[in-house]
Amino acid sequence: MHEVPMRYVKANQIGIVLFVILSFLIQPWLLAALWIIQVAGLLSEGKLNLFVLLAKRVLRGPGQETQAVELQRFNNTLAILFLTLSLLSFAFGWQIVGYAFAALMLLAASAALLGYCIGCTVYFWFKQIRAGRRFRRT
Repeated sequence: MHEVPMRYVKANQIGIVLFVILSFLIQPWLLAALWIIQVAGLLSEGKLNLFVLLAKRVLRGPGQETQAVELQRFNNTLAILFLTLSLLSFAFGWQIVGYAFAALMLLAASAALLGYCIGCTVYFWFKQIRAGRRFRRT
């Protein structure tokens, strides 16, 4: 199975956090630049993600810890979904909804940086449902 170095995953998460905070402070349309960065990363399997490219220049060696490419792709797709919903909300003049989706994106990326991957949990549930497993209350 192909793996992605966690240091590049973390670099992307830091970039997301910084861009979302800047969009809150400066201009919500900065999220469009973040959307482009994330889409470019998804389509190129991370090769054209600006945050990963910067991390590769600054950090030496790939590091020890990794994450599965499939999981990284799923998390990246979720990020693009939330950014798309945020940008569409702003385009329709729904400021509160736009900020809410951006805040959810900020929350997810921040939680991942602190060690809890919300996207990983959603991925697990998604895989369980696709496998036909039912969740029981205990």
